[in-house]
Amino acid sequence: MHRNEISRQELERRLVAMVRSSSHLMAALLAVRSLGLDSWCIGAGAVRSLVWDALHGFETPSVLEDVDVVHFDRKTFGPEQDAHLESRLRALMPTVQWEVTNQATVHQWFASNLGQAVLPLGSLEEGVATWPEFATCVGVYLSDDESIGVVAPHGLDDLFALRVRHSPLRASCAVYRQRVESKRFGERWPLLSIDAC
Repeated sequence: MHRNEISRQELERRLVAMVRSSSHLMAALLAVRSLGLDSWCIGAGAVRSLVWDALHGFETPSVLEDVDVVHFDRKTFGPEQDAHLESRLRALMPTVQWEVTNQATVHQWFASNLGQAVLPLGSLEEGVATWPEFATCVGVYLSDDESIGVVAPHGLDDLFALRVRHSPLRASCAVYRQRVESKRFGERWPLLSIDAC
């Protein structure tokens, strides 16, 4: 079957199999699930690197700068809440550099750190959809029944096609270009097709 003909369901099945094969990511998912958050996932680099490493045939996984945990909670929020969650995760897995972000408050971060007025997000999926590259707009979570769920508002085609494209919902072209350069995508994963912006 040609890659373009592969269904979303099949790509999700492949992603879930890759996640299950990673003892490190499974341990991280168990740790985050223990927090009891209503709507959450581990996303961005942890998922992207796992897939791109596998598609490149790497035997040693890429070193992760951090593990991004995103959640959506309108009731209990603030920087101190995310810091508290990070502290709980560090107690469970001290060797991981955790980064926890409540997507319900991202608009406040844009205002205070970037001086940009953006609308509040309405859900976890909306937050994941705004990340700078379509291939990065993917997260996974572990349900109580041990099934692995996938959050992929733009689908999984770019991720599995090894294609890097700018997602313009919140990130500028300048931010996209800076990320592609600073994260050394082309150097680390030479089979990637990287679109200009």
